[in-house]
Amino acid sequence: MRARVVRLGPRSVAALGLVSAVGVAGFGWPLIAGPGSQLNAHAQDAPWLFAALLVLLVGVVAATVSESGLGPKAVAMLGVLAATGAALRPLGAGTAGIEPMFFLMVLSGRVLGPGFGFVLGSVTMFASALLTGGVGPWMPFQMLAMGWFTLGAGLLPGPERLRGRGELLMLAGYGFLAAFAYGTVMNLAGWPFMGTLTSSVAFHPGDAVHANLVRFLAYCAATSLGWDLGRAALTVVLTLTLGATVLKALRRATRRAAFEAAVAFEGTVAFKGAEGGGGRADRSP
Repeated sequence: MRARVVRLGPRSVAALGLVSAVGVAGFGWPLIAGPGSQLNAHAQDAPWLFAALLVLLVGVVAATVSESGLGPKAVAMLGVLAATGAALRPLGAGTAGIEPMFFLMVLSGRVLGPGFGFVLGSVTMFASALLTGGVGPWMPFQMLAMGWFTLGAGLLPGPERLRGRGELLMLAGYGFLAAFAYGTVMNLAGWPFMGTLTSSVAFHPGDAVHANLVRFLAYCAATSLGWDLGRAALTVVLTLTLGATVLKALRRATRRAAFEAAVAFEGTVAFKGAEGGGGRADRSP
């Protein structure tokens, strides 16, 4: 029996689309703001984004649980994984981007699927901020970025067929690219408000989007490229060395947490509900 990712229904897709739209607006609005928009006046709006994000996260969880028939044990598993990821983050935070939690998010998103993966990434970042004292206006942006990072792993192809070395190579490649994407997106959250930057990499309100994007890429290369490379390299190394063991453990845990709707045996099909109940149908050989 193989564990299957949690499928997204229409309500789950709608909830994820809404929270992602809020996130894109939160990250990207400075790029289209006019020169008289008073950017700094909005630099403290993060608590409102955080409040909206929490409401939408609850909506994603509720929609996914209701549409997939998952039980409380499955939700409890999310809590355990979030706590584990939060505990891993301080091990290397502040040291050349060495953050081991990222490889766990990649593997968890692969096993749990995009909906629960998004929630796991966001909740893990929230828990790690409380654990490390990293609560600030950047936190809702970190939650969104990590949610997208983990969601992407759940959208990778072949979750029920691809196994072994091929799967690990795909996950390692995704982790490498997504680690850079995470750092780039997080740079965008603070870059427009750094008025002390030199003109060659500074944000200019009212300029064309492509001109600001060129400055932004120069800013990323000058400030965070080395950090992102460390994060990406560690994610690849951990995925290739520990990935097979961790994936096996996660898939076994999802089966025990009643993520599977049906268990098939030779000559018999046993139907198992979210809480382990249900009936049984015999099948003639």
